[in-house]
Amino acid sequence: MARLANKVALITGAASGLGAECARAMAAEGAAVLLTDRDPAGQDVADAITAAGGRAAFAAHDVSSDQQWADAVRTCLARFGRLDILVNNAGISGGRHALADHDLEAWRQIMSINLDGVFLGLRHVGGVMAAQGSGSVINLSSILGKVGLANAAAYCASKGAVLMLTKAAAVEWAPLGIRVNSVHPGFIDTPMVQNALHQAENGNEMRDLLISAHPLGRFGVPREIADAVVFLASDEASFMAGAELVVDGGYTAQ
Repeated sequence: MARLANKVALITGAASGLGAECARAMAAEGAAVLLTDRDPAGQDVADAITAAGGRAAFAAHDVSSDQQWADAVRTCLARFGRLDILVNNAGISGGRHALADHDLEAWRQIMSINLDGVFLGLRHVGGVMAAQGSGSVINLSSILGKVGLANAAAYCASKGAVLMLTKAAAVEWAPLGIRVNSVHPGFIDTPMVQNALHQAENGNEMRDLLISAHPLGRFGVPREIADAVVFLASDEASFMAGAELVVDGGYTAQ
């Protein structure tokens, strides 16, 4: 039996990369999925899921907007009737910034999407899940929410905050039947990582260095993260709340 049968999921940042793969994996496990993203290419992903026999829809959505969060949740309920799973995946790397001269506006932009977007998602979905008496929220953090990286202070700070926001929400909402957990990917072969390497002056050297930092000797692939997200969304993870699920090829084991 499909592990997410009769469940409805809202997945942010679902036009490409990890979000799109999570949407495909969840739909394959029986969930109806609302994909949201600022990028209209999310409609193509939703259409492909529908063509393959799944249930999917797309909504344009800037996760840093309070009003657009309200609209996205309203769209999900109108289309599918309930909301069982929230995957807070949308995020940006924000580029490389030396801490001593980090531009404040760039800092705020990274925080508005990577952290505020997760907070707003929790706030808008919490009441719906509490009324149902059940729900699973999966927040995409990062290994860089657990360990530092030079020239990525804002990204590290935002993902570390997501880790602790997840724990606070998990403790507060466990009595309501809502499980909140975080996933911490290593470096995954996604458009965001590829774009960062392409923009770097020494992209090939950086790629080799990053790969060598993973004991498994490679970047991860999106499906490996999607599988972890599906697990946390399913009843197989029914006793997990406030957990940090690290999927990083051994990066943080060293």
